[in-house]
Amino acid sequence: MPRWNSFSYVFGPVVGLLAIGVMVLILRWAFARGKSVVERPSQKGSPDEYGMLIPIASPADYIQGEMLRRRLTDSGIKATLATTTEGPRILIWPADEKRAQSILSRGR
Repeated sequence: MPRWNSFSYVFGPVVGLLAIGVMVLILRWAFARGKSVVERPSQKGSPDEYGMLIPIASPADYIQGEMLRRRLTDSGIKATLATTTEGPRILIWPADEKRAQSILSRGR
């Protein structure tokens, strides 16, 4: 049988306060301004700022862009609809350029 002494009444609240303190520190770190682990909103860039991806189409709006992207994706080509400073662009890998152009020209 354990023996209880005067420290047993202090032990529970101290552990509780330590747990709350650790949670406060973790939450302050996670939501600190400029150091958050939460994803930042995306920023617009020019069409040539997307690494190796090349723009293949310049749709008039995002609805047309998504339709074109889906057509390429359904044909097995990895395509991305990106928000650029010049409007929406469909971006693909250079190896798929000729095939993507033929798929997009057939749909017109």
